[in-house]
Amino acid sequence: VPPGTGICHQVNLENLAQTVWTVAEGKATVAYPDTVVGTDSHTTMINGLAVLGWGVGGIEAEAAMLGQPIPMLIPEVVGFRLTGALPEGATATDLVLTVTQMLRKKGVVGKFVEFFGPGVISLTIEDQATIANMAPEYGATCGFFPVSAATIGYLTATGRDKARVALVEAYAKAQGLWIDETSEDPVFSDILELDMATVVPSIAGPKRPQDKVELTVAAPSFETALTEVFNRPVDAPRVKVEGEKFDLGDGDVVIAAITSCTNTSNPSVLIAAGLVARKAKKLGLSVKPWVKTSLAPGSQVVTDYLTAAGLQADLDAMGFNLVGYGCTTCIGNSGPLSDSISKAINDNGLVGASVLSGNRNFEGRVNPDVQANYLASPPLVVAYALAGSMRIDISKDPIGQDKKGKNVFLKDVWPTSKEIADIQKKCVTPAMFAKRYADVFKGDKHWQGIKVEGGQTYAWDESSTYVANPPYFEGLSMEPTPVADIVEARVLAIFGDSITTDHISPAGSIKKTSPAGAYLTSRGVDALDFNSYGARRGHHEVMMRGTFANIRIRNKITPDIEGGVTRHFPSQDTMSIYDAAMRYQSEGRPLVVFAGKEYGTGSSRDWAAKGTRLLGVRAVLAESYERIHRSNLVGMGVVPLQFKAEGWTRLGLTGEEIVTIRGLSDVNIGKLRPRQDLWVELFRPSDGKMARFPVRCRIDNQTELDYFKAGGVMPYVLRNLARGTAE
Repeated sequence: VPPGTGICHQVNLENLAQTVWTVAEGKATVAYPDTVVGTDSHTTMINGLAVLGWGVGGIEAEAAMLGQPIPMLIPEVVGFRLTGALPEGATATDLVLTVTQMLRKKGVVGKFVEFFGPGVISLTIEDQATIANMAPEYGATCGFFPVSAATIGYLTATGRDKARVALVEAYAKAQGLWIDETSEDPVFSDILELDMATVVPSIAGPKRPQDKVELTVAAPSFETALTEVFNRPVDAPRVKVEGEKFDLGDGDVVIAAITSCTNTSNPSVLIAAGLVARKAKKLGLSVKPWVKTSLAPGSQVVTDYLTAAGLQADLDAMGFNLVGYGCTTCIGNSGPLSDSISKAINDNGLVGASVLSGNRNFEGRVNPDVQANYLASPPLVVAYALAGSMRIDISKDPIGQDKKGKNVFLKDVWPTSKEIADIQKKCVTPAMFAKRYADVFKGDKHWQGIKVEGGQTYAWDESSTYVANPPYFEGLSMEPTPVADIVEARVLAIFGDSITTDHISPAGSIKKTSPAGAYLTSRGVDALDFNSYGARRGHHEVMMRGTFANIRIRNKITPDIEGGVTRHFPSQDTMSIYDAAMRYQSEGRPLVVFAGKEYGTGSSRDWAAKGTRLLGVRAVLAESYERIHRSNLVGMGVVPLQFKAEGWTRLGLTGEEIVTIRGLSDVNIGKLRPRQDLWVELFRPSDGKMARFPVRCRIDNQTELDYFKAGGVMPYVLRNLARGTAE
């Protein structure tokens, strides 16, 4: 699907997915359930349409496209029983933030979650897709909803072929895949339960999607975070913004974005946002001047129904203009703040805030100038843009004044469920979907005009700073080099809990003073043309310099410095993590990284593993891993090791330790087993202390062992292809 069409997950939901596929075998036609794996963690969204799917790393996907199976352990299936119905005023966003908090607390990494119970029947497919979308945030491999009458209704409402829709219903009923009010509850490994009537308007933040905060306590919650998380006094003065008539303070909302397929696939919350804007416009309210606003739907159909309802004009009036069809702010492409606002924030250490209808709010992801980031429903995004501050309790305090100077409260602009439903029924039509997706693979004139050169191999442009020939296959022989134990490795970094793939490999802007910025400058690239790490993923020299370069990452070796910095040993010189890694490589030292719980949370980006390997890291030792990043590490030949006891904190690490891990070489003779225990030896030169402790090798299956023995997935596949050609 060409760029500009929308976000792939929403396009899949609205058009591509069939729920049941068919294939001709001779004279017969065979029907089978639709499934998908995708190279983005939010591939899980399609489980809302009863399509089993999940995200994998790019490394694993490349192997699959070259004929390799996708290995996995048979997962536990956790049942999530839903009862009741959402109360008036609560949205699907409030529901998914509640579900995310509950499941993250439960612990469902590597597990399937299936939603069932009488409450499921009351949900629309769009609501189900919102819940399924955030499976990576609650840690599950997927969050699945079975086929129901709602599935059939959605397929019809989005203009799918009538014969295919009829087949889906008949097939699901014949195969026992259909659910309704009479269905018996399935048997699960474990069960959670939520009465949806207890869901209340909520946001999540300031750093993690699972940190749900009810709207009624959002303002005091920010005050607490200001001192306990951001180390700011609650009474810091507001500061004048150069060239502007307003001042700025901690908690001011500087970004308000309606973004992400999580919510823009759901007409109910977008129509609600439009109605909030309409009512605010009628009352004479306006967005605060320091708020950068944007609207980025996940498909072009959204523009059609908002325009048909007259709501796009209302959103435009509040500054929520269409900026494109894509991930934008949700993935970190919010664009820069105005120079004056950025200067005021950075010169005074202000804690600015963003409110977005996205699925992730990790540190440093949304914008480098914004420290506090909150997830919220689209109508709440508009409300916070009107209020302009996280320190205003919008559940009871005024969000602005009308034309007569009278206070306006959230209840004055909040739409009823009937208002929303009436507009959705009238303005969201099957014809819109049919029209927009009639030529879904065609693209615009720019896409059609791209020149493509043929040939057996890719012609590398040595002058490009966007695409370069990576070193993964340099010196590759038909037989892999035997795996060696890790002997006398140095510690590159020590991290705490919830280190995300955004921390490890940021997608946002490139600072001029960073190693990546210095490299681009040396290649003659002007700072204005640096673009982002996400745009330069085809160039390993940029990306390895960007590994562990998130401006908000904290390395315990240098606890007083924020950003991708470490200390080299034994010199004790402080430098960037990249520079230290290169010095260790020149010394012939292997490297290890220590981390806490939930290492590798977030995006499926394979560069978090590729960059780790290119820096010379042979092993990561963490208390727990997120599924995709663990797999990606193995795919790059980096061994993930998991503590069996309390983790690195009990070891009193300083970073000067020398680390030896024995037993990995057993893979060469077939003695290393999946999930085998190994022993780690630590030696601290400064005081002569030694320690020895067990870890679980998180190479989880035999296929992964084969990849590890080969040096990673790509060398493994290339050797197999070469052998096939030779034969």
